[in-house]
Amino acid sequence: AAKIPFKLNKNQALLTFDDKGVAQRLAKKGKHSISLDNTTVDVKAERVILEMGIKFQLHVTISGRKICVSEIPELPIPEDWMRDQLELNFYKTLQGGGGEVEDVTYDRQSRTAVITFLTPGASSNFLGRPKYPFIAHGSSCRVSVSPSVDLCLKNCQAYCGVSEKTILLKGIQEMEEDEESIQDMIEIHFQKPSNGGGEIEKIKYVSKGATCVWFEE
Repeated sequence: AAKIPFKLNKNQALLTFDDKGVAQRLAKKGKHSISLDNTTVDVKAERVILEMGIKFQLHVTISGRKICVSEIPELPIPEDWMRDQLELNFYKTLQGGGGEVEDVTYDRQSRTAVITFLTPGASSNFLGRPKYPFIAHGSSCRVSVSPSVDLCLKNCQAYCGVSEKTILLKGIQEMEEDEESIQDMIEIHFQKPSNGGGEIEKIKYVSKGATCVWFEE
């Protein structure tokens, strides 16, 4: 489920009801008089307008024939020679290589390469082996090896809307009582059917500063 942030400011409260009809009825009425610490306070109930966001599905595909190589040493040899050296080193099955190489794409500037093997599943030989021995031009080192991964975004959707079961209370006056006590008084008032309320699923009241509350779409 997509999570949508909502900023709850000072002297505001969010109430989520089990029945969305209760929330809609209270928001439609707007003004409510509640008793807080023996004082009647007028507050305003509003619908909760959620910000626009984007939800999507991320599909990850790990290639069975390709690997990515990085930290390739800088050597004073032409690029085509380096491609040959990469092919020779990663072909060696006795060292745990992938066998016959179909293609090598090498980038000198980033010191990286993508090696494609002829046999499907050859890249599995390198799983759990982030370092691989590399010998070329009289020098020896270990290069980094990682799977070749394709990422694909699907079902991208923009969304925005109103929380059907939650209301926002504004205009709650500051009281000497602590935050938890005020929250309890608000909950008692709005869970009574005689006040147009109903069973409350969640409540959050902020007396100082602001906080971020997350809604699941």
